[in-house]
Amino acid sequence: MKAALLIPAAGMGLRLGWDGPKALVDLGGAPMLAVTLSRFAAADLTPPAVVTVPPGQAADFDRAVSALSPFPCAFVEGGAERQDSVLAGLESLPDFTELVVIHDAARPLVSPDTVRAVMDAARAHGAATVALPVTDTILQADGAECLAETPDRSRLWACQTPQAFRLDIILDAHRRARREGWRVTDDATLARRAGHSVRLVRGTQENLKVTTPFDLRLALRLRREERQ
Repeated sequence: MKAALLIPAAGMGLRLGWDGPKALVDLGGAPMLAVTLSRFAAADLTPPAVVTVPPGQAADFDRAVSALSPFPCAFVEGGAERQDSVLAGLESLPDFTELVVIHDAARPLVSPDTVRAVMDAARAHGAATVALPVTDTILQADGAECLAETPDRSRLWACQTPQAFRLDIILDAHRRARREGWRVTDDATLARRAGHSVRLVRGTQENLKVTTPFDLRLALRLRREERQ
C-alpha cells in the first residue's frame, strides 16, 4: 500500500509573535517545516510530500525548505482554514497514493516510532490518529465561564498528529464535509463523523504543537537536548 505525506503548513505565526508563516519560524538553525519533514525520513513513504502553504508563497517555501528536506516536496496553495488546506492537499496527491499520512507542520518533534505505529494502524483499520490519554481533570464551561460539567477523564484523549487514512476514506469524508458544511479541527474527527472507525495510537508528550512563544521555547530546548 503506497503511502504519501501531507503537511498542512498554511497557518500564520500570529500567536507566536512571528510576522510570517509559522512553518518557517527558525527552530535551532532550520525552518520548523524542515525539522518536521526530517522526522519522516525513515518512514515508508513515496515522494513527493505535499505541503500546503499560504497563497502566493510557494516559491518562498521552496527556497527555504527544499534543500533541507529528506525528499522532494510539492507546494500547494492552502485555504482560509486548515480543513480547506487539507482538502486542497488531498486533491493534489500523486495518483499512486493509497494511504495518506497527515501531520501538522507545527509538530516538529514527532518520533519515527510514532509515525510507524500510526501508519501500521491505518493499514490495519483504515483510519488512525495519534493521541495521548488526558491526565488533567477537564472542566466544561457554560456561556458565563462557570463550571457546567466534568467529563470522565478515563475516556478522554488529547488529539495529536500524525493521522493516517486510506485515501478513499479521508477524501470522501472531506468532500462530504464540503457538500454538507461540516467544520471540524482535525481529520480523524471528520472521518468519524463520516461513519468510519478511527484507531487511537498512543503518542508522546514530546510531540507538542508549537502555537505560543512558550511552546517554541520548549521545542527549542527539546531539540537542543536531542542533538547533544
